[in-house]
Amino acid sequence: MSATRPTLHRERRRSREIFDRAAKLLVGGVNSPVRAFRSVGGDPLIIERGEGPYLYDADGNQLLDFVCSWGAILLGHANPAISAAIAEQAKRGTSFGVTTELELELATLITRAIPFIEKIRFVSSGTEATMSAVRLARGVTKRDFILKFEGCYHGHADSFLSQAGSGLATLGIAECPGVPQALAELTLNAPYNDLNAVEHIFAQHKNKIAAVIVEPIAANMGVVPPAPNFLSGLRDITKKNGALLIIDEVITGFRLHNGAAQQILNVEADLTTLGKIIGGGLPCAAYGGSAELMNNVAPLGPIYQAGTLAGNPLAMSAGIAALKQLTAPGVYERINKNAERLVTGLRKAIADTNVPAQVNSSHSLSTVFFTDQPVSDYTGAKRSDTKRYARFFREMLDRDIFLAPSQFEAAFVSAAHTTEDIDRTIAAAGEVLQLVAGDN
Repeated sequence: MSATRPTLHRERRRSREIFDRAAKLLVGGVNSPVRAFRSVGGDPLIIERGEGPYLYDADGNQLLDFVCSWGAILLGHANPAISAAIAEQAKRGTSFGVTTELELELATLITRAIPFIEKIRFVSSGTEATMSAVRLARGVTKRDFILKFEGCYHGHADSFLSQAGSGLATLGIAECPGVPQALAELTLNAPYNDLNAVEHIFAQHKNKIAAVIVEPIAANMGVVPPAPNFLSGLRDITKKNGALLIIDEVITGFRLHNGAAQQILNVEADLTTLGKIIGGGLPCAAYGGSAELMNNVAPLGPIYQAGTLAGNPLAMSAGIAALKQLTAPGVYERINKNAERLVTGLRKAIADTNVPAQVNSSHSLSTVFFTDQPVSDYTGAKRSDTKRYARFFREMLDRDIFLAPSQFEAAFVSAAHTTEDIDRTIAAAGEVLQLVAGDN
């Protein structure tokens, strides 16, 4: 299948009019910065609905979606079982502010899939999960410092907004105004995949570091897999120094297989954060670990954390419907096979056009970096030609294929994508890369 010019430059007049109105009431016209398309140019999308692997904008254009609500949509948009579960629960009530059996059911599905999580606390966002996990780590260790990695993004809590990935990398924000200097100084940064730097930081701050927090597969500076022994090395260093290891699986949890990435990567954190997929497309996240550690959280312990909509029945129902489907035979095999097909096709297209670019990938996560050097950390990712990526993004969007509007994000393959969808994407990318090859 070949991409053709007639589909180019779709009319988005109504979308533009809606965005112009939104800009008067919403900050930047959006409720999350990358949606504004500032780094790639062009008009931001206004989406009316989704179905399977497709989004439909306010002008009726159909887009093949590889953003998938930034990884939350693993089973496709408007998945029938999830939609039915939400509709049924909505008839019964949307929020009670007290416990339901649904919370126990979703917790059981998660802990069965990830046995080293003995107890879990649901929250409403990945930011809440990571923020709460760090608070717990500081509370039990009686230490103040945390160590994170350059280019890793753990949400927008104050402790994480230095040298972070995702939207901050996209917008070029190294340090965020509004974060008190005294608090920023308690966050230590090391290059991803650099154990020597971690050892050095621990030596400099002996007995002061409460926790190391890390993405097991970095996906917020673009996709950067862990180097061999990197995660196991972090496990050894934290144990040796009396610090906790927090592995942030908000993106990777239930994406690689029915469980945590840690089970594939042979590492086990003290605390694990989850989000996105466990909510089936609704706001839901969680943090968990051993019963001994989690029992320090209120009401059993003194470390306070709460949330009105935490564990709300709509999100629990959606999450249950999602996770139940992930136990079906062949689901992950199909997703990962299509993802591998996409990566192989993109690499061939890059080689055929001699565009200086790399494709980093892990299972159903991938990123095309427009650089001639391998990318193994944030420094390498930042060498990418973001103007060239912006051209690539816009040309692919003109061909009705929606990739992340940022060089520093991942493409997500879902269970709803077909082999035909993948081949169409590869063909379009080959055509676009011919154009991009001529850019200076």
